[in-house]
Amino acid sequence: MIRRAAILCLFVAAMVTTVRAQDRDVAKSIPHLDHVFVIMMENHGYQQVIGNPNEPYLNSLIASGKVNLATNYFAIGHPSLTNYLEIVGGSNFGVRSDNAPNWGSTSCSPNIVSGIVNADSAGTPPSGVQIETSTVCPIAGTGKDADTPAVDNWNEITPGVFNYLADIDGVKSVPAASTVGQSIADQLVAAGLSWKSYQEDLPLGPVFGVNFSNGTASNLTDFTNLAPLTSANVVQAYAVKHNPFAYFKSVQEGQGDNSLNNIVGFDGQRGLFADLASGNVPSLAFIAPSQCNDQHGRGNGDAFCAFDPGVTSGSTVGTQAGLNPGLIQQGDVTIQRLVESVKASPAWRDGRNAIVIVWDENDYSGISAAPNGLFPPQNQNQVVLTVETNRDNERGVQSGKYYNSYSLLKSIEAGLGLPCLNHACDSNVAVMSDLFGGR
Repeated sequence: MIRRAAILCLFVAAMVTTVRAQDRDVAKSIPHLDHVFVIMMENHGYQQVIGNPNEPYLNSLIASGKVNLATNYFAIGHPSLTNYLEIVGGSNFGVRSDNAPNWGSTSCSPNIVSGIVNADSAGTPPSGVQIETSTVCPIAGTGKDADTPAVDNWNEITPGVFNYLADIDGVKSVPAASTVGQSIADQLVAAGLSWKSYQEDLPLGPVFGVNFSNGTASNLTDFTNLAPLTSANVVQAYAVKHNPFAYFKSVQEGQGDNSLNNIVGFDGQRGLFADLASGNVPSLAFIAPSQCNDQHGRGNGDAFCAFDPGVTSGSTVGTQAGLNPGLIQQGDVTIQRLVESVKASPAWRDGRNAIVIVWDENDYSGISAAPNGLFPPQNQNQVVLTVETNRDNERGVQSGKYYNSYSLLKSIEAGLGLPCLNHACDSNVAVMSDLFGGR
């Protein structure tokens, strides 16, 4: 038994050494980064953004070679929250829904521990898959995440856009795998680095329990003295489903450098624009515009915030037809405002930094073909991702290598000197060395 234990220890040590060696090799392929600014956009596929006349600023950055473009980048699955978790944690953590957190719960079991999938489903899951459709237990512990099929014919199909078709999550399936309930936030703090989640239209006051807000009112607002107004009058500009860090137990219960104090709005003394003006920015700045400004849209917003009519009617097939031109332009102007603010910051000139602009997923129109054969194959969750650094001599790179959300996390981790996390460690996940100016 002692000999077996000794052999096991040697094996584990060898494996750890191999992983660490791989991490060092990955880190060498991405130049050191002092600050990474990730700007999250919403719900539009590659074909809907590239060349869109209502997206002039972003397309001008690409055409002029000021940014590097991934021409073969894919989101992993659906819906929004799942993609956000995958970008910051390398896993869906058993969450395949947009459900709000079960704030502060100490009695529930995290999905990776229970093995139950938190789903938006109104369909019938595959045999052996247990689901729940309630709030999301704070992510922690270890276990397995949820399988992501390439073709999903049970989750998020009702009231789906193409509810007569399977939802195509991406070009590849991702089997469930061993998962640790941590995000890059935990890694950063452990390494003595910093992070902030900048969320537009957060209300004033504590973040705990806030699921949506228009910057003034939220789901926690007492409407007693606001009659005849009700929560239905609130445009859900801020949405917690676009704030993945809020779902982790370490953040909900944390203090100081790794807590809800790291989640702030765009305005105010600790907000995005104040930090940019002072140059006091974190190692990772996760920037999520409101749902009126990130191209998601809202049903009770103005004309420039309204949902794409083709999506709500089911007439879009992943092209620019059926989009709301005002929503697209609103998002493009937001990108310009954010990029120019970052570049005007003293932090942009200090050290080596990168701005990543990325869409979380397409609009569920990644169909392979309609049953009647009228529609051609579409983008299957292909989305736009651009990278700009402040130290590249060569820009305008257009990379056709296959990348996905795990590649983005792995590349950011490498640039910040962190090890890979969860699926970012998968052997088939490539780092974006060509886009980040690496070798």
